[in-house]
Amino acid sequence: MKKSHSKRGVQYEKSQCSKRGGKHIGGSGKPDCIVEGKKIEVKNWKIPAHIGVVKKAKKSGNKIIVSKSGFSLPAKILAKKYKIKLEKGK
Repeated sequence: MKKSHSKRGVQYEKSQCSKRGGKHIGGSGKPDCIVEGKKIEVKNWKIPAHIGVVKKAKKSGNKIIVSKSGFSLPAKILAKKYKIKLEKGK
């Protein structure tokens, strides 16, 4: 049986949090995990994360964004301005 998109997303979040030594939190309005006091947002998208993701992360206080598909150029520029670290997941 094939997993739903949301279940695959949660599995990816958990694997990325574990890889960084953190515990998965998740849930609406919460960071996906916290590692060494830094809030992390994880995206398991087929397209690069866009500027809206960075704006939302800034508003939520997230310091790191992990995206399986990378990031758009505007997202990279804004993240640099906001001092949010961008990491490409695997």
